[in-house]
Amino acid sequence: MIAFRGNSFATVAINLHPPRGPWGGAGFFVQQIAARLKERGIRVQYNLKGKVDLILLMDPRDDLENKAFGMHEIRSCKATNPEVVILHRVNECDARKKTAFMDKALAEANGICDHTVFISEWLRDYHADRWFDLRRPHSCIYNGADDGAFNPLGRVFRSGNERLRLVTHHWSDNVMKGFDWYERVDSLIAAGKLPDTELWVIGRWPKQIEWRAARTFPPCSGKKLAALLKQCDVYFTASRWEPCGMHHVEGAQCGLPLVYHEDGGGIVEAGKLYGIGFTGDFTAAWTEMRKNLSNYQSRVLELMPCGDRMSLQFVNLIQRLICESGM
Repeated sequence: MIAFRGNSFATVAINLHPPRGPWGGAGFFVQQIAARLKERGIRVQYNLKGKVDLILLMDPRDDLENKAFGMHEIRSCKATNPEVVILHRVNECDARKKTAFMDKALAEANGICDHTVFISEWLRDYHADRWFDLRRPHSCIYNGADDGAFNPLGRVFRSGNERLRLVTHHWSDNVMKGFDWYERVDSLIAAGKLPDTELWVIGRWPKQIEWRAARTFPPCSGKKLAALLKQCDVYFTASRWEPCGMHHVEGAQCGLPLVYHEDGGGIVEAGKLYGIGFTGDFTAAWTEMRKNLSNYQSRVLELMPCGDRMSLQFVNLIQRLICESGM
C-alpha cells in the first residue's frame, strides 16, 4: 500500500536536472513532467534520498552535464529497495549521430527497468530490431512542447501565392540534423531558384557553413523562440534517423506545416499527418507545399502535437505503475 508522506502520496526521482536556457528536448521534458507530477500531489526530487516510489530514468550516461544521479546509484537503490519502480524513457539511438555506444548503453540500463517508454514507434522498432524484447512492458508516447509558449495564437497565416518563410532551429550543430540540406536550400535561394522564399536558421550550425541568403538567429527557447517561429510559414527539417525530436514539434505547435526528409526516423510519423516528405528533390516538395498550403495549415492546426497530452499520458502511466507496485 502507498503511504501518505507529508503533502505527497508518492515520490518520483528523476535522474536529469531541468535545464536553464536552450538545451535539448529531454531537459524540457523534465520541466514539463515535473510540473504535472506536482499538480497531482506527487513529490519530485533529483536524488535518491529517502523513500522513492518510482525512478524516471532519462539517460544512462555518466558524462552528462545535467545528470542528477547515474546507473550505479539506480542499481544500488534497486538492490536495497526492490519495490521501487524504474521507468525508462528511451529517446536516443546510435543512428541519430552515427555513434557506436548509445544502443549498448540503453540496452544495459534497460535490463533492470520495469516499464519502457519510447518517444516514437520508429524508435521502438529500431531498438526491437537490436535488443528490446517487445513482450516486455512498454509504451510509445510522442513528444509535445510547452503549450503555453508553443501555440498558433498570434501568427499570420499567409497563402501559397505570397512570399513565404521557411524556418529550422537546432540546439545541436551535428551535421545529421540536416545541415547539408539547409545549406543546399540556402544556395538555391541565393541563386534565385526558389523565388519568393526565405530561410530562417535559429540556434547552432557547423562552423564551416557560410550562409548566403539565410537569416540567422542565436539559440533561444520558450516564448522567445516561439515568437520567431510564429513569424514563419513552414517548418523545414532534414534531420535524419531522429528518434522523435523537439524542433519540428515546436514548429508544428506554432501552426507550421512540415517539409521533412523521408529518412527522418520518428519525424516521419508527424510529417505524414501535416507535411510533405522529400529525399532527393526538395524543390518538388516545396512547390507542392505552396500549392496546397491552406490544406496543410488546416491539418497542422487539427493534428499538431500537444505538450499537455504528452504530459497527461506520462503522468497517468507513472500513477498507474506506482499504484500497481503497492497492490
